[in-house]
Amino acid sequence: MNIIKLIIRAIVRFAIRLYFTVIYRLKVIGTENIPKDKTQPLIYCGNHRTYADPPLIVVTAKRHVRFLAKEELRKNPFFAFLGVVFGGIYVKRDEKDVTALKTTLKALKNGESVALFPEGTRNGLEKGQKVKDGAAFFAVKTGAKVIPVGISGGEKPFKRIYVKYGKPLDYSNRSKDELNEITDEIMNNIIQLAQ
Repeated sequence: MNIIKLIIRAIVRFAIRLYFTVIYRLKVIGTENIPKDKTQPLIYCGNHRTYADPPLIVVTAKRHVRFLAKEELRKNPFFAFLGVVFGGIYVKRDEKDVTALKTTLKALKNGESVALFPEGTRNGLEKGQKVKDGAAFFAVKTGAKVIPVGISGGEKPFKRIYVKYGKPLDYSNRSKDELNEITDEIMNNIIQLAQ
């Protein structure tokens, strides 16, 4: 890993965390639920309300996390920069993106952590959209544990924002036939944490 990139990543992570701490009085709960073994692959799954959600997980997850993000975010200079710094994995949403799939599987098999939103888009549940089963697929395929994350509050500046980490969910003994059930279970954990 390039030392300059590591330094930039540390500075950016510190700056983002400072911003959320000062402006939104950030409160992080449940980090003791995150396994301490940094070589263990993890899949962070959160509810998706605003553009702030990905950086909130990135700066509070206690380890380096690569985010799955829609391809269109590359057009925004700030999010494109974050994608380079934090190793974003970009997904073409309207088609089966084999490249993103392979990149994510490889990252998890190499012991990395990834994060994604099962809702697939901001406020997907409210919009009545079907929850995506990507997290369940990756968990079953790689044996990586799923860390549910609930984000709440912070609707406006100086209103406290909460990031809550739940206990790891293990689906290593489940099959691909159970993806819908697993997806429901993951989403239910997220919803409880986000209340």
